[in-house]
Amino acid sequence: MPALVHVEADDLLCGYHLTILRARREVMYPPYLARALAVPEIAVQLHLAAKGVTRFGLTQHGIKSALVPVPPIEWQHAITRFLDHLDLRIGRAINKKRELVRLLDERRRVASQQLVTRGTGPPGHLRPANIAWLGEVPAHWEVRPAKWFYREVNERSERGEEQLMSVSHLTGVTPRSTKNVTMFMAASYAGHKLCRPGDVVINTMWAWMGALGVATDTGIVSPAYGVYRPLRGIPLQRAYANLLLRTRPYIDEYTCRSTGIRSSRLRLYPDRFLTVPIVCPPADEQGEIVERVTEATRGLDAAIATALREIQLLQEYRTRVVADVVTGRRDVWAEAAGVPEVDPDELDSVLSAASAGDDVDEDQE
Repeated sequence: MPALVHVEADDLLCGYHLTILRARREVMYPPYLARALAVPEIAVQLHLAAKGVTRFGLTQHGIKSALVPVPPIEWQHAITRFLDHLDLRIGRAINKKRELVRLLDERRRVASQQLVTRGTGPPGHLRPANIAWLGEVPAHWEVRPAKWFYREVNERSERGEEQLMSVSHLTGVTPRSTKNVTMFMAASYAGHKLCRPGDVVINTMWAWMGALGVATDTGIVSPAYGVYRPLRGIPLQRAYANLLLRTRPYIDEYTCRSTGIRSSRLRLYPDRFLTVPIVCPPADEQGEIVERVTEATRGLDAAIATALREIQLLQEYRTRVVADVVTGRRDVWAEAAGVPEVDPDELDSVLSAASAGDDVDEDQE
């Protein structure tokens, strides 16, 4: 993961786990070098040179031995100018689609929240839940702490051969094979946590974003995640629980119960989750609520899926173009001549916003 430093100051420091590469300016343009090291066909050399079992590290020899294409310096400038302009346009397009996904997801949550927490009966059947953030619930519904329904489990995979699951704030718990994952896979998943159908899986570090859900298949997840198994004979149905625990009031409550000094480091630990109040309607009402929510959000689900697919295609297109240009498979000399220089601060801002809405899963623990 190369990052280019484009500011000057006397007090810039970097962590001990980072390596600084300083380009020889007569042969290498620094922004081009950063681009080249991010191309998968080039970066794979570093991946293969890394040493370790579960945590990998690079030696100086591993880094120095990597081969990088070195076109004439004026070509490097032209390639960088062309790719900066490409990134700016694609980043803006992705940001617009990110905002669309955010708005659609919020509408989806609002559409389901009323049904999931208030039921399908008339308002007159409501009573105070005696919990401020829950408000009123149907009088005949139970309200119990999560520990009445779930227990924490720490079941581990021996070989790590089960399907790898993704825990996302947009799609819940789904097979990772269905997601667009660009980061390198681990050499072994032995020792990862097992989840089984009906288990609640929570990305401990991203619960405040709603990165949790109920598993429908057996699989493995990060050892850092929380896995909570239903107690025998509980009246809470999987589909209803998946909707309830991902509503906005619950996500806000996870944020309040998480510990940490800033949002990106908040963690929801088991003792905090297991005391969260859960509303539990009768079984027949749970089924009806799930059907109503499914019908009410079908169009929103389809629109979100389409927008996410378009974002994925834009990202794949960018990756392919950058690789083709940096490795010389595509000549952009003539195109770059008519492309203006891009303000690096504006580019950083656009790209940061474009990546900030990425689907959260185990690649971003």
